[in-house]
Amino acid sequence: MLFYLIALSVLFIDQVIKFIVERSILVGQSVHLIPGLLSLTHVRNTGAAFSLFTGFSPYLALVSFIIILGVIYLHHSFLKKGARIDIGLALVLGGSLGNLIDRLFRFQVVDYLDIHIWPVFNLADMMINLGVLLIIIQLIRKEKDASDPH
Repeated sequence: MLFYLIALSVLFIDQVIKFIVERSILVGQSVHLIPGLLSLTHVRNTGAAFSLFTGFSPYLALVSFIIILGVIYLHHSFLKKGARIDIGLALVLGGSLGNLIDRLFRFQVVDYLDIHIWPVFNLADMMINLGVLLIIIQLIRKEKDASDPH
């Protein structure tokens, strides 16, 4: 139950922020929160991360859907996977759902976090990356524990 609560919370917060950005900031406009460090910049992305595969939103929606099904399968198929893996999978699910909803209903992803040294991204992207990081950390720890004879 916690798995789906986390995923739905990520999805809800992501969509609320995107709604606010769409209503408050024109596409291409920036609002400086911390000058030189962090801005809200309204960008539309029809591609994947870093605007790769621009214009392939329908195909990326299909890939997102497959990833979502895979994450749900992994969540239900592994027993004793550890809290970090479960939380990581929930974050990946919530972020993937957020960007999939954008692709299905906006036909592009709304990005808004601008740290000026990286392409503009959104909360969903952040949660996907954080989720993958948590999963990797847990898998490395389990591998280390399994190989440690002490």
